[in-house]
Amino acid sequence: MVLSKVRALAIYFDSLNENNLPVFSGGDLVSGRVVVEVTGDVRVKSLDITARGVAKVRWTESRNAGANTAYTQNYTEEVEYLHHYDTLIGEERDEDCPEEGVTVLHPGLHEFAFSFNLPQMALATSFEGKHGSVRYWVKAELHRPWLLPVKVKKEFIVFEHIDINTPLLLAPQAGTKEKTLCCWFCASGPISLSAKIERKGYTPGESIQIFAEVENCSSRVVVPKAALYQTQTFFAKGKGKEIQQLVSNVRGDPLPQGKSQSWEGKLLKIPPVSPSILDCPIIKVEYALVVYVDIPGGLNLSLSLPLVIGTIPLHACTTRTSSISSNCSTLSWLGLPERPEAPPSYSELAISESHRQDYLQGCDRSDAEGEDRGSLLTYITEFRYLPPPLYSEVDPYPDPLEVQGTVEVRRPDTCPSR
Repeated sequence: MVLSKVRALAIYFDSLNENNLPVFSGGDLVSGRVVVEVTGDVRVKSLDITARGVAKVRWTESRNAGANTAYTQNYTEEVEYLHHYDTLIGEERDEDCPEEGVTVLHPGLHEFAFSFNLPQMALATSFEGKHGSVRYWVKAELHRPWLLPVKVKKEFIVFEHIDINTPLLLAPQAGTKEKTLCCWFCASGPISLSAKIERKGYTPGESIQIFAEVENCSSRVVVPKAALYQTQTFFAKGKGKEIQQLVSNVRGDPLPQGKSQSWEGKLLKIPPVSPSILDCPIIKVEYALVVYVDIPGGLNLSLSLPLVIGTIPLHACTTRTSSISSNCSTLSWLGLPERPEAPPSYSELAISESHRQDYLQGCDRSDAEGEDRGSLLTYITEFRYLPPPLYSEVDPYPDPLEVQGTVEVRRPDTCPSR
């Protein structure tokens, strides 16, 4: 049977990461091989590959149009990031001439190389969600005359790198909130919550150090907790669909009335999660650390600190700088005062104008006589705090006059400010 002659059609990528996965970024070269195994002579019209990258969202909502009428509204949207087409065997297909340009593959394995560059732009990171996805793939199609094509598709991963070493993502996140509990049968006081984390950017596998202070002046026993949430937002037809899910959490000890509790760097582990997606117009993936006080019988007191999950981890030098800056300012670490000393006032400089002119003439003589310019340093040091000369309508240093015969000729003014 002719169909059984094509035993296998497969795609292999040349570049794999440590987990044997094809992972790329914007601008990278994607290369690989299409392997065809046949058991007999196979006449091939063409072998084509198509590489695509698409972000797509889809969800449905039910709506009531009346008492007994209901309908379903579909929301779909799509953004294309990549579309590459190439022919590895033969020419481009022409359905009107199926016998033209046929290539015969003899029994055995046949490999055909392909390569293409990802666009030099901000690509959306590969993602799989409940109502949307970002997928990149390569599809190969083997076309034979008068037969159905043989197809195979293989996905690859794209990461839009987020460097957490940028100043914005190294900035600490902090906040404070307070809530007062009231009930008709007993007096109750406020619950205060303060929380801080060292920076805004993290990578999967890291642990977040949480610094928090909880003071319970209410009549209830409360429990401080913290949780990392992922929020997926999908957009289509001007409408958004949001899903929030818990990623990781940690809790403190029960806190009775009149007591306080401090977290001095309590650790919250970040599991393997998708990086933040911030630039895709139809899909956003965002993260937030929520530090809250669980109040029995009441609404929780919560404080949300937004986070960014990146792909480039924290550098060693950045870690040391961040640790030092959390305890003292950068100026004090460098041995400089927190506030620079003010320069002395002009009244404190007892230097006359005649003294200043003597120095100016001394500098002019040094240049004219070819002496060394060591005195110039003294001049700069001596007069760096002097005020500018007083404004006058009369030029204190007029241009010299040149005498030509009996006529006095003034040199042209070369200073445009005069």
